[in-house]
Amino acid sequence: MKENNAILSTRDLAVGYRNGTQAVTLLSGLNLCLEKGKLVALLGQNGAGKSTLLRALTCDESPLEGEITVEGKSLMEMSQKDRSRIIGLVSTDRIQAGALTVRELVGLGRQPHTGFLGRLDDEDREIVRQSMIDAGIIDKADEYMASLSDGERQKAMIARALAQQTPIIILDEPTAFLDVASRIETMRLLQTLAHDRGKAVLLSSHDISQSLMLADELWLITTDREVITGTTAQLVADGAMNRLFVNREIHFNPTILDYSF
Repeated sequence: MKENNAILSTRDLAVGYRNGTQAVTLLSGLNLCLEKGKLVALLGQNGAGKSTLLRALTCDESPLEGEITVEGKSLMEMSQKDRSRIIGLVSTDRIQAGALTVRELVGLGRQPHTGFLGRLDDEDREIVRQSMIDAGIIDKADEYMASLSDGERQKAMIARALAQQTPIIILDEPTAFLDVASRIETMRLLQTLAHDRGKAVLLSSHDISQSLMLADELWLITTDREVITGTTAQLVADGAMNRLFVNREIHFNPTILDYSF
């Protein structure tokens, strides 16, 4: 990878979880680079460690070994406030925000910049408005989150991340609960944020076909827990896509960019 172009890099990173005093490693020896202006899709079967890796990259959980740097500075040594100015996170957790309007929810994204009281000035309010426009949810600005569809709710969460004005956006399964049209719309939005806004966007996904068509780069977690990176064309040509699942009767079909029996 072109480490010189990376905004976020890992060196010999190991991630997993702790069972009492024992560390259980899911992925190790990770030397990854995330670049501005690129949409990267993290793919792997259930339980492969996708969410664990994303939590480590956002310092939501501490890695077991190794280091994470953003533009040469240690992410783990930064304060939570500084990290929240660098990385915007959209998780799969359903937050209890039904009583908030979309505008109020997106306004929460300004907290890293507004201080403890969270009071928005005219500039903050304009950033919130523009974030809703960019996420395609401005028409629902004054509606309550509880009244939104899953697709609309996801747009609102992305708008909140945009309002943070971070160079990096990380999303855990952003299309998991969406219908086909909403999945495509969300993926195209993330592609636009990367290409037109220069964001470094990393998402985990089970939507392999859409990821392969729209992502600039893939991070594949293989069945033997190796992480392989490259473009779709590179990984298809190398046969890496057939290392994604245990079932050897499932084969990758490059014609449809998806799997079949």
